[in-house]
Amino acid sequence: MNDFSRFGPVALTLRSLMGMGETLTASKGTWSPWALEYARTPGRYVFGTDPSAFALGISWLVRPGDHVLDLGCGEGRDSVFFAELGGVVTGIDLSTEGLEKARRLARERGVRVDWLEGPMTDVLPVAARFDLIFSCGSIHYVPRHRRMALFDQLKAATRAGGLHANLVFTDRLVHEEKGEVVDYFAPGELDASYRDWLTFKRRDHVISCAQDGTVHGHSVEELVTTRPGW
Repeated sequence: MNDFSRFGPVALTLRSLMGMGETLTASKGTWSPWALEYARTPGRYVFGTDPSAFALGISWLVRPGDHVLDLGCGEGRDSVFFAELGGVVTGIDLSTEGLEKARRLARERGVRVDWLEGPMTDVLPVAARFDLIFSCGSIHYVPRHRRMALFDQLKAATRAGGLHANLVFTDRLVHEEKGEVVDYFAPGELDASYRDWLTFKRRDHVISCAQDGTVHGHSVEELVTTRPGW
């Protein structure tokens, strides 16, 4: 049995994350370190409070009143940004500490976001219909054998003419941080999951990162698609 007592106040978070990883073993067990990082840094936003470059790049697609779902919202920077644009935003994350920071950021910015805690595959609102479903660096933590079911859920939760914007890590350039275990997408795999939708934008490139103290890159695929019909 693992003894996490030396981690003090973040022990409960570490236990819950390890337990989550043990349930994801059919194709590849995955583990994200970021909930633990959020818990270790209560006074600091690990990824900052400005929106991600990906969110900025698709911001012109968000209209006031649009219903937006942010998957793996972390500390809330993109969710809050979409709310500032006038979106009716729901953010999902499994980290209690990350969502505490997200709530604080929303209060400071004077916007409202509905926050849901838990794995995205479990707490996705069943009856909701969204104009935009957004994920930036989160779906590659969903094991491959569970992705198709997740994509089916997300598509069913999207209005006709609605958009999905996803950024995922691919296996062309790999740098694993802080012990993370990622089920990397193969190049084109994300695109293939949306063959029944219309592709609005697709891009393969490398992003720079230094979260573990070393400057490195991650290969990513960005895909923006729209559900057929109006």
